Amino acid sequence: MSYPADLKYTLTHEWIRLEGPHVTVGVSWFAQDSMGDVVHVELPEVGDTVNAGEPVCEIESVKAVSDVYSPVGGTVVEVNESLEDTPENVNSNPYTDGWLFKVEVGPTVALDECMTASAYEKHCAG
Repeated sequence: MSYPADLKYTLTHEWIRLEGPHVTVGVSWFAQDSMGDVVHVELPEVGDTVNAGEPVCEIESVKAVSDVYSPVGGTVVEVNESLEDTPENVNSNPYTDGWLFKVEVGPTVALDECMTASAYEKHCAG
């Protein structure tokens, strides 16, 4: 399994990439592997207000439907519309083509509760 070192990770298996005032969110390799084949992604709407720790979208796989939680509060500014036609990108490329949504956050965002790649890998192994 692969966990890019430039990302942060949550206990609920989302990854976070801080890009200026935006945070890009997706699910980790561990999460997509646990779900099985992804067949549909229900994304939030651009303009939606999201709260940290609350469900924002759903991923449907051959096994179940799983909630995806926002690691930060803010406003959804972009969603990965390509997942409507190619939801399998969540499985094949969770850190690139399989990203889910972007949130605009305030001037400072605290990701203190998020884990580094090495800490997340230990979390998944345990």
